[in-house]
Amino acid sequence: MTAIKKISFIGVGNMGNPMAGHLVKKGFDVTVFDVRAETMRAFVNEHGGKVAATLANAGRGADAVIFMVPDDKVVRQVLFGDGLAGHLARGTTVIDMSSSAPAGTVAIGKELAERGIGYVDAPVMGGVVFAQDATLDIMAGGEPALVERCRPLFAAMGRKLYACGALGSGHMLKSLANYINACALINTLEAMVIGRKFGLDSQVMAYAIDAMCNGRQHPIVKKVVPHVMTRKYGTGMAMQFIAKDVKIAVDTAKSIGAAAPLAEKTAELWAAACEQFGGTRDQTEIARYWEEKTGAKL
Repeated sequence: MTAIKKISFIGVGNMGNPMAGHLVKKGFDVTVFDVRAETMRAFVNEHGGKVAATLANAGRGADAVIFMVPDDKVVRQVLFGDGLAGHLARGTTVIDMSSSAPAGTVAIGKELAERGIGYVDAPVMGGVVFAQDATLDIMAGGEPALVERCRPLFAAMGRKLYACGALGSGHMLKSLANYINACALINTLEAMVIGRKFGLDSQVMAYAIDAMCNGRQHPIVKKVVPHVMTRKYGTGMAMQFIAKDVKIAVDTAKSIGAAAPLAEKTAELWAAACEQFGGTRDQTEIARYWEEKTGAKL
């Protein structure tokens, strides 16, 4: 495959602006398109590059088209509803760096393949701050050769590329990562508010929780990789003791009138796992609760 030189970037808002800007800095021929004319002008004034007056202008001659828009519905509308796909030559690579639904991504990929156009899903993690300093984490799904063709573009915009597998797998991993982050945020907030209600200092909790739950103490580092994925299940802590501690937190929250919906559900799950597998089993064997219900093993 030939190297990508000419890029059309669709969507230069808060994320797309710095991402496309890094491509200009790295010497790529970048043309931008956005529904807001003032946003395109602002981009060119800040970074250089060119403005596409129409989607037809954006499509003609492009080696690759990058989308940074709200979701796959917008991608589909621009490609097929607004007609961008009709202006793309065979051999063009389309890259969706938005947060899109995997099923929608796969469907779009099939339609583009019928036109001889490649498709890669490559969502990002890190937000505007990391987009600005080109340290985004990028998760790419699609044919390996296509992902490799796009690697120089990803290197210009991010710090790390994770080749995830088939088309749609990048968007799947992004949604799961955001699910974990969303759950961790409200889990942390719930715990800290309960602690505050009890009388703990917020600053003390923040520093202590960071030390006790992140880094070498994070479940991925301490439990999932060394014990679940190896099937060793040897942390030395029994399920029943974790279940006991979670129950203590829930009972205490109730006694002081603090809301603890996540803690209550967590207690239920640990109790169910203890009942199913035996409370004396290692805490990491709780993974079996999900594996057996889902039919997939880590």
